[in-house]
Amino acid sequence: MTDQKTEQQTTNAGPADGKTKAAASGAGKARAKAPAGGWGSLAGVARSLLHSGNPAKSTLTLRGVNQPHGFDCPGCAWGDPEHASSFEFCENGVKAVAWEATSRVVGPTFFAEHSVEWLKRQDHHYLEAQGRIYQPMRYERTLDRYVPVSWEEAFQLVGQTLRGLESPDEALFYTSGRTSNEAAFLYQLFARAYGTNNFPDCSNMCHEASGVALGEQIGTGKGTVTLDDFEKADAIFVWGQNPGTNHPRMLGTLREAALRGAKIVVFNPVRERGLERFAHPKSVKDMLPGGGVSIATHYCQVRVGGDMAAAKGLLKILFEKYADRFDQAFIREHTEGFERLKADAEATTWEEIEAQSGLTRAQLEVPAGIYANAENTIFTWAMGLTQHRHSVATIQTLVDVLLLKGNIGKPGAGACPVRGHSNVQGDRTMGITEHPSPQFLDRLEAVFPIKAPRQPGLGTVRSIEAMLEGRAKVFIGLGGNFAAATPDTRLTEQALSNCKLTVHISTKLNRSHLIVGEQALILPCLGRTEIDLQDGVAQMVTVEDSMSMVHGSGGINRPVSPHLLSEPAIIAGLAKATLPEVKIDWDGFVADYSRIRAAIARVVPGFEGFNHKVSKPGGFHLRNPAREREWKTETGRARFMANPLPPADPALTRTAAAEGTPRVFTLMTFRSHDQYNTTIYGYDDRYRGIFGYRRVLFMNREDMEAEGLGVGDIVDIRTAADDGVERVAEGFRIVGYDIPRGQVASYYPETNVLVPLWSYGERSMTPTSKSIPVTLTRREPEA
Repeated sequence: MTDQKTEQQTTNAGPADGKTKAAASGAGKARAKAPAGGWGSLAGVARSLLHSGNPAKSTLTLRGVNQPHGFDCPGCAWGDPEHASSFEFCENGVKAVAWEATSRVVGPTFFAEHSVEWLKRQDHHYLEAQGRIYQPMRYERTLDRYVPVSWEEAFQLVGQTLRGLESPDEALFYTSGRTSNEAAFLYQLFARAYGTNNFPDCSNMCHEASGVALGEQIGTGKGTVTLDDFEKADAIFVWGQNPGTNHPRMLGTLREAALRGAKIVVFNPVRERGLERFAHPKSVKDMLPGGGVSIATHYCQVRVGGDMAAAKGLLKILFEKYADRFDQAFIREHTEGFERLKADAEATTWEEIEAQSGLTRAQLEVPAGIYANAENTIFTWAMGLTQHRHSVATIQTLVDVLLLKGNIGKPGAGACPVRGHSNVQGDRTMGITEHPSPQFLDRLEAVFPIKAPRQPGLGTVRSIEAMLEGRAKVFIGLGGNFAAATPDTRLTEQALSNCKLTVHISTKLNRSHLIVGEQALILPCLGRTEIDLQDGVAQMVTVEDSMSMVHGSGGINRPVSPHLLSEPAIIAGLAKATLPEVKIDWDGFVADYSRIRAAIARVVPGFEGFNHKVSKPGGFHLRNPAREREWKTETGRARFMANPLPPADPALTRTAAAEGTPRVFTLMTFRSHDQYNTTIYGYDDRYRGIFGYRRVLFMNREDMEAEGLGVGDIVDIRTAADDGVERVAEGFRIVGYDIPRGQVASYYPETNVLVPLWSYGERSMTPTSKSIPVTLTRREPEA
């Protein structure tokens, strides 16, 4: 067993208290002017390694990141180059690796000393900074503490509870995007053998709109480009994303494109340093004083949620001035709806476009000309587009633009939704979805002795509603931090606490573990950096990146504790305890993961010969029909969708017209540079000039003056909604920033409390975390 003295010495490790540092924080400083990357990134890497609790181990671990015989970075889903260098990682990748590879541990001693109620009062950073959980724990309500439990007892508790439910649909099986293909496949097999399609997952909260939009329009819910296409693109349009923080290795790709003369056009409400200038730490020239490469040739500060209107403006200009540049042969042979799109563009007025986009016709003329004159264009986007009511329509409008010049299915061109977690796309491919296709279920039944459920299951929003209403009674989370990642925090926490049983398969302590049902379990698993030995043989797992590349991942570190099990082993243990009558060789799958891949090859199209394909360095590319101009749509053609612009937000319109009421702003949530989704590595946001504090509200300086607010003033943020529920995020420090008037921005998960559960995207049901109507209330200094 891990030495308890070591545990006691390390449980309170962590950076200086954020409130103390806030007094001398950089809140309100001018935005950093140094390029992204560069010496700042190297310093950030050094700090992450030093603060990991075992700098030597963390440094050595980096040698295996994104290497052919190493592990896939547990951070973002940006693709790996075909010929990887010895150092194929970024600053935030180092943070993710050091965070996982820490030697700090959390076990029985820690939980005996800290009640759940006390832990609830700590912030996200503190909880995860305590270290790796190394033993299964069960919540003991009489003590308000977690206590040790054996693996067998934990599995039996889950099995008995699931078998005791009136219906399999009273159970929810949540999945995080870090889950491997092998674990995800076993997980969906377990849940469907049990009898439900209830698979809320992180895709529901990020790129669901991309999958819906692309599936309807071009017949596949994935992007159509590879990294090679970026080397051949004449123009790259970056919509609603911040690569410098969210997927920093993308900056290297954009830098190479800029150096060879490609035009890079950015549409983003906030000026992000990484999209302006980047210094590659591998380049001696970039690292010299004044070095770095300018990234964006044109930067369009669109209003929050105004990207669809901006794309409509591009369409209108293209039809008016550049119709002779359209690929008429492609339009004739591969598309339908062209005349409808033309009529819609002509009917949309510039008054509507300029009001919603915040950009003038003159400002849109330049990017329209760039697009018209480029032979090959890539459109890339992230959650700045996907977390609005009209996100599906927005993405389809972008693809409308691409189709006009045949920019789908040719080299150097295409659609590129950049995913978040490193295997969020792969989990969907493996069947983690509440809407499985009949064909997938048919193949599953042909391979395994089960009767797969055919009725649609519940996604994230519907799962929360079901827990609130008592229709869902067991929540099992395969990774992630559900309570922190989801909208309407107080309602979500109430929902989880309504459950008979909550189960979290995790590596580190997080907020979700503290929102307990009648009974609760924490089941600690191996991390991606750790060696996974089964029957004495090291196992490999696989992941799929944003470019549909599937490749292997094998840990190189000794596990932090012998008590840990792998995700496949935990899933198999749960399945055996729940379904003793189902004749599936769960033990055989765990003993040799190649058997899981052989099963995947029989069920999932494109994975035929999986074990052979993935044995090659770099893995293999999954066929994408749209990339080959094969359209799996209702009409057999790519579709011009011609979606109308959305109406103005009623909350903004109503309140703006009411005299004497607080002004309503549109809040967008985003990450700081020291976080990855709900994992908070520290309290700094270097590129935005914020140090030592997270509860900040970025605001246009003219708006600050109009509202009588100064830098450093403290405000409470309230959701402007008429549903009778007060949603408030308290105590946020005002920071003047370059953001359009009427818009404000702040970090999640602290502001997730402001997102109403009922506010989600049309057809995607993704929470509208990028467009929340809010009001601000100034706090007096003594408060």
